[in-house]
Amino acid sequence: MDGDTLFTIGALARRTGLTVKTIRFYSDTGIVPPTDRSPAGYRLYDIGALARLDLVRTLRDLGLDLAVIRQVLDREVSVPEVAAAHADALEVQIRTLRLRRAVLRAVAKRDSTPEEMDLMHKLAKFSDDERRRLITDFIDDTFGGFDANADFVDMIRSAMPELPDDPEPHQVDAWVELAELTQDPDFRAAVRRMAEYQAAERAQGDVTGLHHDLTETVRDSVGRALEAGIAPASAEAAPIIDALTARYAHTFSRADDADLRHWLLTRLEIAGDPRAERYWHLLAVINGWPAPPSLAPVFTWFTEALRAHGGRPHTPRQSRVQ
Repeated sequence: MDGDTLFTIGALARRTGLTVKTIRFYSDTGIVPPTDRSPAGYRLYDIGALARLDLVRTLRDLGLDLAVIRQVLDREVSVPEVAAAHADALEVQIRTLRLRRAVLRAVAKRDSTPEEMDLMHKLAKFSDDERRRLITDFIDDTFGGFDANADFVDMIRSAMPELPDDPEPHQVDAWVELAELTQDPDFRAAVRRMAEYQAAERAQGDVTGLHHDLTETVRDSVGRALEAGIAPASAEAAPIIDALTARYAHTFSRADDADLRHWLLTRLEIAGDPRAERYWHLLAVINGWPAPPSLAPVFTWFTEALRAHGGRPHTPRQSRVQ
């Protein structure tokens, strides 16, 4: 057909697959105006109108609203500009749908109540900034105002939950649990006691930072004792405790005596809240980090052994461990 061919609304509907009612609406709103009218007053459309209508249908299928479509047709914005903006909007919608899917799967797994499901949905919709703000508020409330171990505070402030765009249900579950944990008044009080203890130690002259090497020494020594089935209160545990207290004495420049053991026991009890380890485990799950092995059995054994062997070292020493 040549460019002089004109179509009625009915013919246009048959060629495009759109309804007459839809084409009339587009015509009335000026999106696809008629090219001419028949002697009887019926609307007629040319090839250009047919092409315009095809474009309208395509843009509508892509989810664009009529206001944006009118801007495209009137060349106020280009198709690439609209496509880029719409793709960005779809990314947000896709992320939202993925979060909803993860929440629903987590709810199904947990057999959650309606109240729990509502909480999970609200927390899952938090933005990255909102998640960071919740954790930052927790840290400010527990460590704020105390001259605590600066290296530890820096470490906890740098470890923020970063829920991925397409989280797994267990990551949503972990984020909800972490958010609930940080709002638990009892846990906040326990962490605040830890901050107060660290500040008191610093006031007494402790300028040491984190003690990863010391932790590894405890893990290795006590780990071997656990594997060997050595009971904390047994005689076989005594030399293990002697070696570990000597290492602590050297690290903190203290005398290796009964007072050190009492001090160390207090230190372990304050830092031994299992919820603190759970905090780091949940962060690892949320962020997709390798899950750290639990140190709870190690430090439980160490604490029980210290209580059982809380006096002076069982074997004489010439000097502290170097």
